[in-house]
Amino acid sequence: MQENTVFVDTHAHLDGEEFKDDLPEVIERAKTAGVGAIMIPAVDRGSIVSVMEVCRQFPGYCFPMLGLQPEEVKEDWEEVLADMKQVLDKNLREEAGTSFRYIAVGECGLDFYWSREFEKEQIKAFERQLEWSVEYQLPLMIHCRKAQNEMLHLMKPYAKELPGGVFHCFTGNRKEAEDFLQMERFCLGIGGVSTFKSSHLREDLPASVPLNRLVLETDSPYMAPVPQRGKRNESAFVAHILTNLAQSYGVSESEVAMTTNDNVCRLFGIKPA
Repeated sequence: MQENTVFVDTHAHLDGEEFKDDLPEVIERAKTAGVGAIMIPAVDRGSIVSVMEVCRQFPGYCFPMLGLQPEEVKEDWEEVLADMKQVLDKNLREEAGTSFRYIAVGECGLDFYWSREFEKEQIKAFERQLEWSVEYQLPLMIHCRKAQNEMLHLMKPYAKELPGGVFHCFTGNRKEAEDFLQMERFCLGIGGVSTFKSSHLREDLPASVPLNRLVLETDSPYMAPVPQRGKRNESAFVAHILTNLAQSYGVSESEVAMTTNDNVCRLFGIKPA
């Protein structure tokens, strides 16, 4: 990694149990690796509190997002979203101008990979959060798995009003990338899968996606990149993803960092320290 190169981890679940014993050390390793900011998504009712606790512990470095992750959508989805909406309203009033202000709606989206049991509820919950994005002009942090056609169909009526966001954890092919990027204000979040030997992203991304439509992420503690694969993922490892992208695009690591940082700033208003 080139000296003084800083970059952003746009998606890390540092509020999870996996980090309860060594979070300060995880943050220090991230800073040493060049991570200048970390974005932390809520996924359910419980993480409303845990995400903000992490962000208050590391102000100006960890930034909160608020949403209902599709795998967490159950019969009570309306109650959960009502609680989140109340928290969001209060936060945006009281935390304006601070690093504790929610920077995005997310993690939200659709996931039909394991089951379609709550398909209708997922669709309604995602549409409700699309409405929040438009109402508050907050970008989206989107989770999509085995649901791309349904997702884009839901998003298109809002396309002109949505402020943008990230299709997190992109692992698709060239056609899927091109379809997502028809949403003009959105970027693809690229994580550890891009470094796997079996991944086609090293070829498909440079062929179909300009760098100014990408952001970096870890999705910690999941899917650690090579050469850390199999370990608990953490934000410091985003450096490996940056290096892999630089090699794939045939550019310097500093160019990948600078371009992805610009994308983060444009979407979320965050500049890495």
